[in-house]
Amino acid sequence: MSRRSGILEFAVLGLLRESPMHGYELRKRLNTSLGVFRAFSYGTLYPCLKTLVASGWLIEEPGSTAEDALAAPLAGRRAKIVYRLTAEGKEHFEELLSQTGPDAYEDEHFAARFAFFGQTSRDVRMRVLEGRRSRLEERLEKMRASLARTRERLDDYTLELQRHGMESVEREVRWLNELIESERAGRDLKGSASEGSAQQNTNNGAPGALPRSGDSLRPDASDDTAT
Repeated sequence: MSRRSGILEFAVLGLLRESPMHGYELRKRLNTSLGVFRAFSYGTLYPCLKTLVASGWLIEEPGSTAEDALAAPLAGRRAKIVYRLTAEGKEHFEELLSQTGPDAYEDEHFAARFAFFGQTSRDVRMRVLEGRRSRLEERLEKMRASLARTRERLDDYTLELQRHGMESVEREVRWLNELIESERAGRDLKGSASEGSAQQNTNNGAPGALPRSGDSLRPDASDDTAT
């Protein structure tokens, strides 16, 4: 299994743990909730779903809405299939959630793991966050060393691009430090966000918001058309 397909399977199982969905609904959630999956197609999703069904982690069920029931006779289309997580699938997803190996720290996998931190135990969250921070600190050290060696040979624009990259990594390290401090203090992000939201509503009526890990976790406003 490739790393990319492994991340997709993890995300699909996590979303279906929340509720059963059509393939179209799954694709929308992957696009809007997990930015790492913005540029993928049904040609990628459906083989993944078939693999998960064959593994016994999902089951396929016919759509139950009136729209689904009328889809075939009215439009010559098959009724939508709903994908539901099995007990074995739930157990497998919980096993994946407990993993804290190096893959959990990589850019794309970390974004997917972080999206499901609400379903992850605190000790596992800590190990993943600390592993991610360590990986970025190593990356930052290498970037600084490379910049020191090549600074005199770079034009202004290339130099500025490297500085921008370093600043992005430094920002994420600071963000991770804040998250780790909250975890160590036993503070729950959801609870903290609710308190912050209430305070902001008292002050100016604006809702609070959780911190995001760069663009990879920001919702995408794009929409798709069912096929």
